Amino acid sequence: MYIIPKTERKMEENKIEQHHSVVKKKKLNTWKISSMALGLLLILSLAFGGNGFNLSGPSGAAVADTALDFINTNLLQGQATATIGDVTEEGGLYKAGVSVMGQEKDIYMTKNGNLLFLQAIDMTQEIETPADVPKSDKPVVEAFIMSHCPAGTQIEKGILPVANVLGDTIDFNIRFVYYAMHGETEVVEQLNQYCIQEEQNDKFLTYLECFLEEGDGEGCLTSTGIDMTALEECTTAADEEFTIMANLEDQSSWLSGRYPLFNVHKAKNEAYSVRGSPTLVINGQTVQSRRDSVSLLAAICNAFNVAPEECNTEFEAVAPGPGFGWDSTGASNNAAACGS
Repeated sequence: MYIIPKTERKMEENKIEQHHSVVKKKKLNTWKISSMALGLLLILSLAFGGNGFNLSGPSGAAVADTALDFINTNLLQGQATATIGDVTEEGGLYKAGVSVMGQEKDIYMTKNGNLLFLQAIDMTQEIETPADVPKSDKPVVEAFIMSHCPAGTQIEKGILPVANVLGDTIDFNIRFVYYAMHGETEVVEQLNQYCIQEEQNDKFLTYLECFLEEGDGEGCLTSTGIDMTALEECTTAADEEFTIMANLEDQSSWLSGRYPLFNVHKAKNEAYSVRGSPTLVINGQTVQSRRDSVSLLAAICNAFNVAPEECNTEFEAVAPGPGFGWDSTGASNNAAACGS
C-alpha cells in the first residue's frame, strides 16, 4: 500500500480547502440581501442570558413563553399586551407568531432560550432603496400617529424638540392615522388634538409636550390655557364633518371589524399610503428615520434647499422611550409600530 508523503497530503488538503472556499464564495455572491417587512418592536437581538446553542434545550413552547414574558415585561412595560401563536422550527431556530395591538409579526428564538430575534433578514430578495426626499425652502413635515400608540408617542417625543428649534422654518403638523386602535379614549383625545392644532395652534406644541408626560389630556387642557368654548365648538363641527363618534358607535364600519375609523386626515393617509403609527412624511415623501432628536433633525434638515443655522443644534443622541414619560429612554429605531 502506497502511503502519501506528509507534504503531498498537505498540498491535497490545501487544494480541497481552496476549492470549498471558492464554492462558498460563489454561493454567497448569488445571495441578494434585503430587509423584510418592519419588525414587531425593535430591530435588535436581545439576550436573555447565557451562551451557546443547545439543541437539547427547553421545548419550543417553553422558549416561546419566556420570550413572551420578556416582551411584555421589558419592552411593552404595560403599554400593551402581546400574545403568541403556534411555535415551529425554522432554520435551526424556534419561530412563533406574536400579535401586539393588531400587528402580527414573526419572532425567532435560539433553542436554548437565550436569544430573541425580533426581525429576520430575508437574504433572497433585492434591496429596495427609498427615493430621495425632495428639497424645498420650507420643508413640510408630517408625523402620522395614534395618540396612545407607544411607538407614536416615541416619535413625537423625539420630533417635538426639533419642531420647537426649527420653528417657522418648517411647516410641521401632527396627522392622525385613519383608524384608532386604543378605544374611545384615543378617539376623543385625537379629536381634541386635531382642533387645538387647527384653531389654537400657538398652544398646540405646549399642549402636546404636557400630554406626552402622562397622557393626561384633561389636565393639559387646563394647564395650557386652552379655550374650552372654542374647543367644544370645533370638536362638535369636526365630529359632524367626519362622523367620528358615529363611526365609533357603529362597529360594522370599523376597519377589519376591530378598529373605528378616524378620518380627519383621510385624504393624506391615502396619498401617502399610511398604514400605521408612526409614519413620517417630509415634502410628500415617506421617510424612515430613527426616533431620536438627532436623527430626526438630520432627516428634516436634509430636505432644505439651504439649511438654516438651527440645523446645527446639538441634541443628545438618546432616543425617548415608547409610551408616555419624558424621562424614559429606548432603542432609536423605526421598527416598532401600531398597525399594519
